[in-house]
Amino acid sequence: MDTEKFKMGWLIVAFDLPVGTRKQRKQATDFRNFLVDDGFQMIQFSVYARACVSFARQETHVERLKKNLPPEGNVRAIFVTRAQWERSYVIQGSPASEQEAEDLPEQIQLW
Repeated sequence: MDTEKFKMGWLIVAFDLPVGTRKQRKQATDFRNFLVDDGFQMIQFSVYARACVSFARQETHVERLKKNLPPEGNVRAIFVTRAQWERSYVIQGSPASEQEAEDLPEQIQLW
């Protein structure tokens, strides 16, 4: 990847985790708790996002994902720039109300 063109943005994580047994449910809960503790915000069920200010930060969080993924889990991670994130749509059924894409945390807006 060309890190010269890297811009601040969001690391989006979508995952499927088995929950058929008590052990699997605990592993899934532990993984979601890890995501929150690592600074991710829940966007939808099984979809979380985290602001990243550099390519190195993104790589750090991807490595953490790999270390904390349950053995039978499946994760897809994608990076979108801030501009791409701001152009995203939130489309929702009833009750009809529109939402805007989440803002970057205040501390990161300074960058």
